[in-house]
Amino acid sequence: MDKSVSSGRVIGSVTPPSSKSYAQRAIAAALLADGITTLRGVEMCDDTEAALDVIQTLGASVEVIDEHTYKIKGGLSPISNLLNIGESGLSTRLFTPIAALCDEPMTITGHGSIMRRPIDMMIAPLEKLGIEVHCKEGLLPITVKGPLHGGEVEVDGSISSQFITGLLTALPCAQEDTIIKVNTLNSKPYIDMTISTAESFGVDIVHRNYEEFFISGGQKYKAQDYRIEGDWSGASCLLVAGAIAGEVTLNNLNPLSLQADKEILNALMDAGAEITTTGNSVSVAHKPLKAFTFNATDCPDLFPALATLAACCEGVSTIIGTDRLLAKESNRAETIASEFGKLGINIDISEDNIMKIEGGTPTGGMVDSHGDHRIAMTLAVLALRATDEVIITGAECVSKSYKDFWEDYEKIVSYE
Repeated sequence: MDKSVSSGRVIGSVTPPSSKSYAQRAIAAALLADGITTLRGVEMCDDTEAALDVIQTLGASVEVIDEHTYKIKGGLSPISNLLNIGESGLSTRLFTPIAALCDEPMTITGHGSIMRRPIDMMIAPLEKLGIEVHCKEGLLPITVKGPLHGGEVEVDGSISSQFITGLLTALPCAQEDTIIKVNTLNSKPYIDMTISTAESFGVDIVHRNYEEFFISGGQKYKAQDYRIEGDWSGASCLLVAGAIAGEVTLNNLNPLSLQADKEILNALMDAGAEITTTGNSVSVAHKPLKAFTFNATDCPDLFPALATLAACCEGVSTIIGTDRLLAKESNRAETIASEFGKLGINIDISEDNIMKIEGGTPTGGMVDSHGDHRIAMTLAVLALRATDEVIITGAECVSKSYKDFWEDYEKIVSYE
């Protein structure tokens, strides 16, 4: 789908979807829990839908109460040995260790860009924990046969924390205790989210400075009545829209959230935007914006929104952490530089781990989402400041995380 977007102003209020990161963690915990878990505040998107499909294949039953409420009866008893995680990176790395709790071969596969994203960091640690692993060239599909044992294992955390999330979720169900030694952990807030979700379901995980994690075996997840909080990742682009083109209020955002992408508020503040928080609502209004420096190593999903913010600032902004962008839905550093460049925004990614964005006025033109939901959303926001019409190809990819993005976008945009 091609989407045509013109320059405009934003004003109004919307409620972004609930966090798919929290939803997938809670869905996994509900699978492993004894009894019936009620999940509230669920916003369906492609990744969340894939996670629900996976747990049903693994033996859970899912009852839809209403559009945002699901009852999940837990139980790990696979009805098929093939798990399809769609295009979700988190579900790939979360459900592979969970599947490895089973004593029969389980194959995890998907479609689209996920088939090109590396999973080789999982192979050696899983084998160390007693799993038979079959995987060609470090890519999906991967077949694992358990049961998963405890023990002591080292994991590389420099590329992604998602596999560590998978281990932390699965290993409390192993019979033995486990020590995970992590080298160079990035995205610590995502690990905090994992530990917090496990605790909500009655499971205890202890760590020492995020370098060693201690997981007691034989623990039991307990069914819960659990509400999914609003998604700071999905909100980030719309908050930037308020900063560059008017004023916007977003509801259902927990200001005390553990989500890494809550850091968008600090970037907006550094750039000079006006920010007001009232309860669980955040308002951002345009003010003259200045260049800023921001380290996005722990929140790489913010890069697209940060790039749009920087493109509308006076001066050259610096964002650190491009090494974290190599294995997303696209190589986001290259994609951002390429597509913003088509609109006349100069971006330099020649320095190691650094992106420099020169503020300016975007032109119109045709740009490509590269099938990346966050790229499509950020290009729509950047187009608000463009001198001519911007056409985004592949714009339907927003459904991966934010199915109603285009509807919410139109609610707050007034075209000039």
